[in-house]
Amino acid sequence: MKWFSLKGIVQEAKKVRWPRRNEIAKDSFTSIVFILIFAAFFVLSDLLITIALTAIGVLN
Repeated sequence: MKWFSLKGIVQEAKKVRWPRRNEIAKDSFTSIVFILIFAAFFVLSDLLITIALTAIGVLN
């Protein structure tokens, strides 16, 4: 269990490549857009289902 020592942990930490600022910004923007698209989808789906159920008399 060489990795389970302070020396092993330091060696593994040196192998980590941290993301650059522009990568973080791009990935954050992509995530926010994806969330907004899914939010819009669920809101529109709920609205259409509510309209349909109201039209057939299930909801008052």
